[in-house]
Amino acid sequence: MVENFKPVTVGNVTFGQGRPKIIVPLVGKTAEEILTGARQAKDLDCDLIEWRIDFYEKVTTPSEVAALSKEVCSAVEKPVLVTFRTAKEGGVLEISDQLYFDIYAAVLNEGHADLIDLELFMSDKEVQETIALAHEKGTKIIMCNHDFDATPSQDEIERRLCLMEEKNADICKIAVMPQSNTDVLTLLQATATVYATATRPLITMSMGALGMVSRVSGEVFGSSATFGAAAKASAPGQVPVAELRNILSTLKLTNED
Repeated sequence: MVENFKPVTVGNVTFGQGRPKIIVPLVGKTAEEILTGARQAKDLDCDLIEWRIDFYEKVTTPSEVAALSKEVCSAVEKPVLVTFRTAKEGGVLEISDQLYFDIYAAVLNEGHADLIDLELFMSDKEVQETIALAHEKGTKIIMCNHDFDATPSQDEIERRLCLMEEKNADICKIAVMPQSNTDVLTLLQATATVYATATRPLITMSMGALGMVSRVSGEVFGSSATFGAAAKASAPGQVPVAELRNILSTLKLTNED
């Protein structure tokens, strides 16, 4: 870790310091399901909640998303990451890029989010406008990239993570699909290499059962958070949240949370 590394704090949670933080996804379809999940998540042993708004039945109406975001944040009583995962990166709904940015603008202007998720390969102009608005509102940016088919080369994983940093993300995230155990090693080596000179926190993972080890070894290699499943997983290989804290505690390098 370099001297000008910048940990990211939202609420009482700091990424890039201590053990990896546990994020649990909410993937309900209706407002009732989402708020029920949010109230249950309040009592889970996790640090943040990710509201996957692409599952929400009214997500194409930005004002509805904004209004519900305030209720979700109030019900959870933990920091909330708002994420629209596009279909091309593993999400459940295909929408226009314009609507994607309109939804986030509504959440930032009329609703609430402690963090929002922006995909790396979106239009840079709109990405930068959204980042500027988020920072104006005190909201942090997780910039991400997902490959559900394969694991890119180590150089390419490193390039994408560094590009996120250049684009002014607060946290840089990548998730890839392994086809072999060496693919998992590629992801972990890329993480360690980038982390050695990174100025902001990373979140990296190798998906599926093969990559599950990457979801619990972040403190060793430099990934600052991991996603745990409460009821329904939002990606393959997520460890049940009830087990995740114990695993991270067993593998701890220091006593610092």
